[in-house]
Amino acid sequence: MRILSLVILVVTLYLSNQKTESPHGSAFKVSCKTCHSAKGWQLDKEIYSFDHSKTKLPLNGGHSGLNCRLCHISLVFSEAKSECYQCHKDIHQNTVGFDCGRCHTAASWLVSNIEAIHRTSRFPLLGAHRTAGCIDCHKSESYARYDVKGVLCIDCHRDDYNATTNPNHIQAGFSEDCSICHPINSFQWQGSGFNHSFFPLTQAHAALKCSDCHISGNYAAAKPDCYSCHQADYNNTVNPNHKTSGFPTSCEQCHSTAPGWKPASYTQHDTQFFPIYSGSHKGKWTVCGECHPNPANYQLFDCKRCHADAHKGKNYTNAQCYACHPRGAGD
Repeated sequence: MRILSLVILVVTLYLSNQKTESPHGSAFKVSCKTCHSAKGWQLDKEIYSFDHSKTKLPLNGGHSGLNCRLCHISLVFSEAKSECYQCHKDIHQNTVGFDCGRCHTAASWLVSNIEAIHRTSRFPLLGAHRTAGCIDCHKSESYARYDVKGVLCIDCHRDDYNATTNPNHIQAGFSEDCSICHPINSFQWQGSGFNHSFFPLTQAHAALKCSDCHISGNYAAAKPDCYSCHQADYNNTVNPNHKTSGFPTSCEQCHSTAPGWKPASYTQHDTQFFPIYSGSHKGKWTVCGECHPNPANYQLFDCKRCHADAHKGKNYTNAQCYACHPRGAGD
């Protein structure tokens, strides 16, 4: 009898020291009564109080009404996945990476911030690209893959480059870097933004079309000197007659790019011939014809129109005036 009592005591002590192993894994430390009640081991929603917001995957949006077992396939909760792609099929086939949160939220798969997403990519949506449809650039059979030909303009616009005839881009040897001439934030190809600083397009040149100066398909053949384009203007000008007067063909010596060729100045007159912008004649004349009455021959000049009686009746010729006063009165 005493032996039987001893056996019962040993068994009781052994059983009292055993704990039921949790099916949720040995690392799970949440109290059973957070989810279960005396009703049974099924989840008791009336007393369920587990704070899922403190886990790697808060139950927001579309996740809030899910059955636990959809994510917790195993009762060992630490085995549950927390990354989107681990539960959701990647319909984009890894063409946008695995970070679904860049485009989607837990509330919906719909994407409403395409522009913001693109601003963090290699190709921000500016200008006409803001109104382009996704499939215009991301072409695929499923419309779900987001492959791109590239991020350079020419990658998508080679047909435009090849088909352009005014000017002919291929014949002219234009760069395939479209952004040199066409601003990416523009809604049209016209309105070139080409850096023409080697020949500034100012004033009268500002409204010209490319073909006004680049008359051949080879844009590099255009010459930067004025005379190459304005030879006819030089030859046809009669007041003063540039050709017969032997004026230099470097138009910029007298003219700016102001429309109408005016105002014109010939400051070289002071050092090469006679001071009219300095000395005693400065500010004393308005037009060239005051001293050069014959616009066909500017080698002729008339001092006596202003200085008729400079020497009290002495009738000197213009050549004699100049011979004594090569720098003007008093010189």
